[in-house]
Amino acid sequence: MTTSSSDLPPQHDLERGADVRPPAGDREEIYYEGTPMLRGELGMLLLCWGLAAVLILAPILWGIFGSAWPAWWITLPSIVIGILVGLLPYLFTRTVHYRITNYRIDYERGILSKKIDTLELWHVDDISFRQSLIDRIFRVGSIIIESDDKTTPRLELHGLPQPRSIFDSLKQRIIAVKRQRGVIKMDIGQ
Repeated sequence: MTTSSSDLPPQHDLERGADVRPPAGDREEIYYEGTPMLRGELGMLLLCWGLAAVLILAPILWGIFGSAWPAWWITLPSIVIGILVGLLPYLFTRTVHYRITNYRIDYERGILSKKIDTLELWHVDDISFRQSLIDRIFRVGSIIIESDDKTTPRLELHGLPQPRSIFDSLKQRIIAVKRQRGVIKMDIGQ
């Protein structure tokens, strides 16, 4: 489908937020929708599990090898806090939700209250891909997006499964959306 420049709203209208919907007849396609993969937070997972093991085992080992068992009001909170610390990586990944489409990225987060930020693809200035050796082994990665959006100037999407295909799709789609909207990037020398 081709769009003539007369079908597009003027650039200043776009900046004020007027008509940011896809053109008529163009459907929104979802590239990824879900939460980050737990295996993408391996560093945090190992740190939290190590700390949880120390909190849980410390009073038990003190009781076995020490002169006397610690009081129950020390042992019980230590074990409960240890379990909660061990669950933190799981809670962190389940409280974040990504929805990446061919026109926008929705980033939702929160446990008791929710906050959703939406980044329209035509606002994106730069997109980059990061995948460490550990990430490559576990087939996850991160996409970092720099934009001129006032509420979301930098957005990092961590723990994405099959991140390279999402990155390639987004990269091509950003170019197409900017062409469709008539957005021109101008570098003004200073």
